[in-house]
Amino acid sequence: MVFDTNMARQDTPGCLDVVHLHHSGSALMPTPVIDAFRRHIELETVRGGYEAEEEAREKLNGVYTSIARMINCSAKEIALTESATASWNAVFYGIAQTFRPGDRILTSRSEYVSNMIAYFQVAERTGAQVEVVPDDATGQLDVRALEAMINNRVKLISVTHVPTHNGLVNPVNEIGQVANDYSIPYIVDACQSAGQMPLDVVQIGCDALSATGRKFLRAPRGTGFLYVREQMLEKFPPITLDLHSATWTGPHTYELQPGARRYEMFESNIAARIGLGTAVDYAMSWGLAEIYSRIRFLADRLRVQLSSIDGVTLRDKGEEKCGIVTFTLDGIAAEEFQRLMRKKNINVGVSKRNCALTDLDEWGVESLIRSPVHYYNSDDEIDFFVNEVKNLAASLN
Repeated sequence: MVFDTNMARQDTPGCLDVVHLHHSGSALMPTPVIDAFRRHIELETVRGGYEAEEEAREKLNGVYTSIARMINCSAKEIALTESATASWNAVFYGIAQTFRPGDRILTSRSEYVSNMIAYFQVAERTGAQVEVVPDDATGQLDVRALEAMINNRVKLISVTHVPTHNGLVNPVNEIGQVANDYSIPYIVDACQSAGQMPLDVVQIGCDALSATGRKFLRAPRGTGFLYVREQMLEKFPPITLDLHSATWTGPHTYELQPGARRYEMFESNIAARIGLGTAVDYAMSWGLAEIYSRIRFLADRLRVQLSSIDGVTLRDKGEEKCGIVTFTLDGIAAEEFQRLMRKKNINVGVSKRNCALTDLDEWGVESLIRSPVHYYNSDDEIDFFVNEVKNLAASLN
């Protein structure tokens, strides 16, 4: 199948103004998402917020169905949240209530910074231990090392599927096999993989999976979703409740929502959630396998060209590399590089040491440049960006 990049770009108004290589931060929304978001805002303007929500009830219910179809689960196993972090926190802090001194949390070396901070906080509170599984020779989590670390004190395996700063894709299916073999709860942070590649929670074997809308799914900011396997709902009790997540049944009693909506709160951005559902449907219309194939083609093209520039060091790891392309350029800080590129209408991201401490300390750098590609980037944009990097590198020598 030939990917219709022209059509994708026609659906992306932002392509007219910038070369956007910052998808691990926030992608450009396509026209169908913008239109769906705007229509609901306009409906709220003339109907009122609550009334507009009632009129949009069918669309809202469809968001759960769309996400469930995308990741291969039941709609009742999906909760909508305002971010991947809110989703992840909902399940992690729930199961953390059961931790005791000496219990062990196993995680990956390239774990997302917010998750690591949460592990440390819970360890301080409960006496649990946070242990990092070593990488294998390619830089991804070593599944054999993981299995060797298993004993009856391991109460959770929690990993980031695609780290934000080094291009790798952790082997979540194989990790899930270990977790399932030993009946250990397993959480996957899919913040950077949702919308970039196919996700199947049955194949992964996870008990919970968290994701955001604003990155590769191209949804509005302030959106996210959470999957929790139905059989594990009682293992991950919600840490907060309100009149939406539970029902007041008697003077001193309440009942939780029967499905994953027990992790939701009453107040939410309805327009953004409708935009999220539209973004999921839009991604599915292209096909996640086709999207990932196009992304990897562009990422490989970018890596090959960057590697030929004197002073550039690629920082990507893993047996499988995704669309997040990271590098450093001798003689310039990543933040200054970002500022100079923005003057050229090129958007790139930066990962700082306090967000990726393990890798950046090993490399001896304070920050690195992130230039993640997406399927609507053109070959010409990649070449233009590389030429700007080449010119800048020459000026620094």
